Amino acid sequence: MNKNTRFNLVYVLIAMSGVLLAHELWARSQAVAVIPYSLFQQLLAQGKVQEVVIDADSIQGVLKEPFKDTPYQGRSRFVTTQVRPELATTLEKYGVTFTGRVESPWLHTILSWVIPVVLFGAMWFWLARRVGGPGGPGAGLMSIGKSKAKVYVETGVAVRFVDVAGVDEAKAELEEVVSFLKDPKSYGRLGARMPKGVLLVGPPGTGKTLLARAVAGEAAVPFFSISGSEFVEMFVGVGAARVRDLFQQARLKAPCVIFIDELDALGRARGAYPGMGGHDEKEQTLNQLLAELDGFDPTTGIVLLGATNRPEVLDPALLRAGRFDRQVLVDRPDRIGRAQILAIHVKKVVLAPDLKVEEVAALTPGFTGADLANLVNEAALVATRRGADQVSAGDFTAAIERIVAGLEKKNRLLNPMERRVVAHHEMGHAIVAAAQPGCDPVHKISIIPRGIGALGYTIQRPTEDRYLMTREELGAKMAVLLGGRTAEEVIFGHLSTGASDDLSKVADIARSMVTRYAMARELGPLAYETEPNGFLAGIPQVPRRLYSEQTAREIDVAIRELVEAAQEQAHRILEDNRGLLEEGAKQLLAKETLADAELQALLRRVVMSTLEPSAASVKEA
Repeated sequence: MNKNTRFNLVYVLIAMSGVLLAHELWARSQAVAVIPYSLFQQLLAQGKVQEVVIDADSIQGVLKEPFKDTPYQGRSRFVTTQVRPELATTLEKYGVTFTGRVESPWLHTILSWVIPVVLFGAMWFWLARRVGGPGGPGAGLMSIGKSKAKVYVETGVAVRFVDVAGVDEAKAELEEVVSFLKDPKSYGRLGARMPKGVLLVGPPGTGKTLLARAVAGEAAVPFFSISGSEFVEMFVGVGAARVRDLFQQARLKAPCVIFIDELDALGRARGAYPGMGGHDEKEQTLNQLLAELDGFDPTTGIVLLGATNRPEVLDPALLRAGRFDRQVLVDRPDRIGRAQILAIHVKKVVLAPDLKVEEVAALTPGFTGADLANLVNEAALVATRRGADQVSAGDFTAAIERIVAGLEKKNRLLNPMERRVVAHHEMGHAIVAAAQPGCDPVHKISIIPRGIGALGYTIQRPTEDRYLMTREELGAKMAVLLGGRTAEEVIFGHLSTGASDDLSKVADIARSMVTRYAMARELGPLAYETEPNGFLAGIPQVPRRLYSEQTAREIDVAIRELVEAAQEQAHRILEDNRGLLEEGAKQLLAKETLADAELQALLRRVVMSTLEPSAASVKEA
């Protein structure tokens, strides 16, 4: 404390002491003595009362001289309560000190006025909270135009780029965003500007949200996170107001990152539903977002990140240069990427020493980051249920089967004939796959029902990730799918309904080979169907036939020839290995599951396919 402050404080204390002393003296001069009624009568008899004021319950008065030698020393004002005259005369006769008592009116006042007001106010407050609070009918009514973005400060985002694996290309694209956020001035020293918006595109579960959080975590800046659906309300103009409020908050905390998840809910193409009613509210919200993207200065350090798995439905104005300048693909990880993702997730579980994440990654083609996180959790649960201390490779295999094929239905009992059909069906798949070079090796066969309709399953393990397939490989894949149905026909001489899913997949492959990949020479190098695009400008894509009826017939014939050639190939393989088919089916009926060394010893005896080219192949030669 400095000298000036000490000097001023002394004066304040002196002033306060003077005020308190003056108040005490005034209070003493105005003090009123509360005396018994009997003493009042004595004072009257002695002629010491100067004047009195009488009301319904009490008597107030002033003495000619202040009290002396009494508990009321120095006081000249008094008050007493009245007593009935006849009772006062009797009490005075016997020398009893007496006084009256008046009930305080405060209790009645509180009960009649204060308590109802308090109850009414409490009820009003409760109703306001119920109506305007979270989850109420009018949730957020007073702040309806405010942004619902969750704001994470610098220390609130613990995700870093080391926590994101399997998307190295996407991370490299976003590293310069981090550099710009850390030092926007020096980053733009050559006149370059940072893209206003970066759109993360990819299938669900590939880590788009995680990447956005990692950008904010690496740059150590505030992170605004909101979903596109949270902008739209039932009230007109609310979405646009929330967009304005979001960017206003971001400008106050710049540099920062704004992340809008599920951008397709907000940025759907305008006019995508002609004749289906108006969507003015959504379009106003989108227009406001477009205006904000044009309005903010990228040098202020605000970066807008968006994420969507349906980029085809977004409005073209949202994707033009100057708004979402850059699109970053966050695709499904390859085998190396899956191993890196698994290495991050298995840190939380106790693994067996002999487990290799590379082998687990080889069993999971097509899995996303979210799928792999779920796989590790399921494997840990499998190990926990069997009372193990460590998570082994068998636990991961069981978890993969549970995710891919569904839950085991051990209570679904099949009659003996059905079990025989299922056993030969699954063994037919395995033998046809083992007999054709280039097919993925069979990892496991089981006749335990799983999922909704699977009475058995055959798992093939790819040796590597494939991005291209030849015509011969597609034909071999169709033959494997038809191997189960063909095995039923070879052994039992009849067909069953168990191959419905296989037939559907075969039809899709054959149609794609003819109409999309131009693998039927008689139809020429023409694509008669485009890649399925799901939605176009928000409207379900209606397939259009751009060919004649004669061409449609030729397509049907080519598809049928491809499927028949694949079935003929599967039939010849199974006829050549009929003994092995029956032997394997017996083992499968006895053990219900064949895997690992036992299965490989059986399949090594398969006679490899040395078939001559089929009729369809000869036409193309």
